[in-house]
Amino acid sequence: MADVSGTTSNGFAYEGEYQLPTSGRVLWSVTFRKDGDFAGIRHGVVRGLQDADAAGLDEAVRRDIESTWTMLR
Repeated sequence: MADVSGTTSNGFAYEGEYQLPTSGRVLWSVTFRKDGDFAGIRHGVVRGLQDADAAGLDEAVRRDIESTWTMLR
């Protein structure tokens, strides 16, 4: 497992974790907060990461988290 945290483009802080790739896919789960208050939980999967390095994995997970949260708002 790897930890992930950040802030989305619409100002929600998130933190959670993702599994290292299995068969080229990464599963992630994060909790979102706005101004310290709970805003929601989301999880997802990113596929096609068989050859990604650590930085590539992290970036792909962050992009998926961003799009999952902001597409719903």
